[in-house]
Amino acid sequence: MSRMNKLALAAATAITVVGAAGAAHAEKIKIGITQNNVGVDSYQTTYEKAFIAAAAKNPDVETVVLDAGGDVARQIGQMQDLIQQKVDVIIIWPTDGKAVVPVVRKAHQAGIPVVVTNSNIAADGMDFIAAFSGPNNIQQGASAAELMCEALGNKGEIVQISGQPGYTTAIERQKGFEDQLAKSCPDVKILETQPGDWNREKAQRVMEAFLVKYNKIDGVYSGDDNMGVGALNAAKAANRAKDIKFVGATNFAVGYEAMERGEYYGSIYQSPVDDAEAALATAIAVKAGKQVPKLNYFETPKITKANMDKFTKPVF
Repeated sequence: MSRMNKLALAAATAITVVGAAGAAHAEKIKIGITQNNVGVDSYQTTYEKAFIAAAAKNPDVETVVLDAGGDVARQIGQMQDLIQQKVDVIIIWPTDGKAVVPVVRKAHQAGIPVVVTNSNIAADGMDFIAAFSGPNNIQQGASAAELMCEALGNKGEIVQISGQPGYTTAIERQKGFEDQLAKSCPDVKILETQPGDWNREKAQRVMEAFLVKYNKIDGVYSGDDNMGVGALNAAKAANRAKDIKFVGATNFAVGYEAMERGEYYGSIYQSPVDDAEAALATAIAVKAGKQVPKLNYFETPKITKANMDKFTKPVF
């Protein structure tokens, strides 16, 4: 099913729930959300704004919007607070996919369905969630590997800047990339991988160190364009950018612009607005007892300069 069809189905489900709730004069559905780290990058900031806007349009939904600030202990505390408030559904964007499993299990035991958004929890927590709503990060990494193979003509030496250690999205994108790279172009070798923590400035420092260490770098794969542009900036400062192909895994506005200039080879298109709206619609459907896929993915296609005219420039 296409992304648009999925979103249309989710929206239709949400409308059905609203109509039923209005007809029965039921109480509002109370949805609590604890996010990863709003403000660390523009994707998460845009997601939060889109989520609040979508919820505000639904008169039968009440939300409690929280942010963990990247602190797993804080997020666990927020989950416990939402359980005590007896919200109808909890949406969690995990700061650490493994560490949050016990508190997600606690919510499940309390009879509160949990929808995981954007970045999934560890496999041993899957039995305790109602659904995951977000991108297929393994596939994103694999698609990025295909772009890298294409960019390098299936041969070369590259470095990798991964996301935040312990963060499921970072783990999955790295795995998807490495597995597909080995399968599609085994003559492209990864010289080294270092985390950029989803931070442009840190990624720039990581790339600066790579440039000092390696005289020849043919390509850079970054877990998202925010880090990818940090790497690009480091390479430009060292006058080596023209010799390097840059590939990312979530297309930011800065990556889109660099692609337009011919400085950035390609990325994966992912909308934070779609992400937020899909999570809200999934939570409403779950509360209504609708059948929702356990892994409710939306599509994230490859984008390069050759096809970027088919995609709207990201707003984040």
